[in-house]
Amino acid sequence: MSHTLGVSTSGYYDWLKRAPSNRMTKRQVRDQMIQVAFEQSKQRSGSPNVWRDLLDAGHECNIKTVASRMQRQGLRAKAARKFKATTLSTHDLPIAPNRLKQDFTANAINEKWVGDITYLWNQEGWLYLATIIDLYTRAVIGWSLSTQINADLVCDALTMALWRRHFPTQVIVHSDRGSQYCSNDYQQLLKDHELIGRMSAKGCCYDNAVAESFFHTLKVEAIHGEQFAIREQLKHVVFEYIEVDYNRHRRHSTIGYMPPMIFKEQYVNVA
Repeated sequence: MSHTLGVSTSGYYDWLKRAPSNRMTKRQVRDQMIQVAFEQSKQRSGSPNVWRDLLDAGHECNIKTVASRMQRQGLRAKAARKFKATTLSTHDLPIAPNRLKQDFTANAINEKWVGDITYLWNQEGWLYLATIIDLYTRAVIGWSLSTQINADLVCDALTMALWRRHFPTQVIVHSDRGSQYCSNDYQQLLKDHELIGRMSAKGCCYDNAVAESFFHTLKVEAIHGEQFAIREQLKHVVFEYIEVDYNRHRRHSTIGYMPPMIFKEQYVNVA
C-alpha cells in the first residue's frame, strides 16, 4: 500500500505515532458537536438549524462549514413525503366567508388562529388529529386526537385553545370547509365565545397553508418511517412532538428562527 501511495514505510509508521495537529483536533471536536446537535434534534434539523443551535450554545462557526461537515458525516435531516387532504366539503351546511385570504401575518397574539384535520395510521386503524395554531406565535395551542372524524374532534381542539389562551374574544378562527367545521356544534362554540369563524375557498389548500405545513412537518419528522402497533403509542408520539419538540424546541423561520414558546416568552406580555 505504501508503494502504491508513494510514501515510505517508515514515514507511514511515523505518522501513526504522531499526535494529531491542532487543526485536526479542532475539526474532530467540531464534528462531534455537530453530531450531538443533530442527534438532539432527533435527526430533524438540517445544517441551518444545527448551525443556530451551535451558536446558541456558544460555539462560533460558519454555516458553510457545518453544512460540509454534516455532509461528510452523512448527517441528513429526515426527508419529506406527500400526504393527502381529508376535507369533506360536499355538504349543504352554511359556509363562512374567506376573510383571511392567505394573509398569514398577525400583529398580536390571539388575533388569528387556524385549524385543520389530518389522519395518522397505526396498526389498530386511523387516528384523526385536529389542531389550532396561533399565527402570531405559530404555536399549536389546541389539539385533539380521536378515532372519529366528527364535530367533537374539532370542538375539543378549539376548547383547548380557548382554555390555554384564557378565552379571548374576536379572534379570527380560520378553517377549511369541512363538514366538521360547518357543524352546528362547532359554529355554536364560535358564537358562544365571540369568535369570528372564517373558511377557505372551495378546494384551495393554500388558503390554510400554515395548518397544512404543520401536518407536513409532523409527518416528516415524527411519523413517516415509524411503525405504531397500538393507538396509545401513536398518541404518545403526537403529544411529545407537539408539546415538547414543536412548541418548545423546533425553530420556525417566520418568527426569526425561534421556537414558538421562546418567541412568546420574549415578545408577548401575557400568560
